[in-house]
Amino acid sequence: MVFGLHDVALAIPDDQFLPFGEGGLSAGDTAWIITAAALVLFMTPGLAFFYGGLSRQKSVLNMMMMSFGSMGVVSVIYVLWGYSMSFSSAHVGGGNYLGLFDNPFALFGVNQLTETREIDGVDTFVLGGFGTVPAIVWVAFQLTFAVITVALISGAVAERMKFGTWLLFGGIWVTLVYFPLSHMVWGGGLLSGAEGGIAAMMFGTDEEGGANVAPIDFAGGTVVHINAGMAALVLALLLGKRSGFGKSAFRPHNVPFVLLGAAILWFGWFGFNVGSEGAADVLAGLVWVNTTAATAAAMLAWLLVEKIRDGHATSVGAASGIVAGLVAITPACGNLTPIWSIVVGAIAGVLSALAIGLKYKFGYDDSLDVVGVHLVAGLWGTISLGFFATDAGLFVGGGFEQLVVQFVIALVAVIFTAVMTLIIAFIVKPLGWRVSKEDEDTGIDETEHAETAYELA
Repeated sequence: MVFGLHDVALAIPDDQFLPFGEGGLSAGDTAWIITAAALVLFMTPGLAFFYGGLSRQKSVLNMMMMSFGSMGVVSVIYVLWGYSMSFSSAHVGGGNYLGLFDNPFALFGVNQLTETREIDGVDTFVLGGFGTVPAIVWVAFQLTFAVITVALISGAVAERMKFGTWLLFGGIWVTLVYFPLSHMVWGGGLLSGAEGGIAAMMFGTDEEGGANVAPIDFAGGTVVHINAGMAALVLALLLGKRSGFGKSAFRPHNVPFVLLGAAILWFGWFGFNVGSEGAADVLAGLVWVNTTAATAAAMLAWLLVEKIRDGHATSVGAASGIVAGLVAITPACGNLTPIWSIVVGAIAGVLSALAIGLKYKFGYDDSLDVVGVHLVAGLWGTISLGFFATDAGLFVGGGFEQLVVQFVIALVAVIFTAVMTLIIAFIVKPLGWRVSKEDEDTGIDETEHAETAYELA
């Protein structure tokens, strides 16, 4: 069998390839995860429309380019060393809790995509997989998570950050922050339920060596949303306010773009959450229902807050509520009943609708409310499992232990991201963060890209 991973195809004997069928890989699961990977990748252009619509007319192209730029930089880096840092088999259970380099160019060969499995009673060295899905398919799926996490941060620095600096920051940040945190949570590291992790240190291990009370992050509450939201807060504070912030109105220039982006994000999020099950099974169906219920509840809750507070329920509020609900349910979608998912989503809608006003109170310019939505809803979704997780949460038959574990992993993620983002920011600072005030006033689309979104002449 030939398995082409680079320009020289690698010949793999048939008896070293994990077969499809009983005891091997599942064609149905594999097809679903390939589809889910495409859905998650589609979320980043959706985010570009969402952020682009929220921006002013003179900066919409730059805002959208920051998302597309993330797709380019992060995809290449993930193939070169991102997979190795996040999921290398040498790391899992091996005590490497930060996911540091093992074989940085893992996809140039098959050694990092192999494993030993028992087939017909014989331990066989095979080209392996994650569960019933080939490892290379899991690489594709996880690549898309890394892409959108970096793109999410861009909303906090809209209209004032140099495009080249953004690309450099994104490449360094995904390497030194996202990949290590991904390994800590999903790769058997510090924030996982593995022996030696924080949860095992606090509440001990079972007979198989796993934590008695394992952290829960089904699809990326810590790895994606707390991570991106905290990085966004650090950058917003370091970069400073936009010219005219607090004095001029920064209104969305294209609300239909905002709604289109929210619709694409909701659609793609089924790949994000449901795909994280790694199989097309009953739990995947529960995740789909929970994701929809929480998102709908968050949208309605946000609109209710707007109606009570401002007298109007807005379309931008509906779109923002959708995203808040999607964020909150991400870590919890596989461990709640549909009813508790509605509760989690509704609370997320209220919290985020109130939190977006904090930037005016505290004086930081989080341009497109990445902090108010992703950090706040991500924290709530992660901690909510301590209250509502089936058979583990405080209100559904469990004790306080799960709540403590969820709080601790959220806190560690916040501290790790804040410190590392600050370090990276000072590394990149000599290159210059911001465009000049004159360029900002003229419009970053024209000065950075020599383009305008709309030809009105």
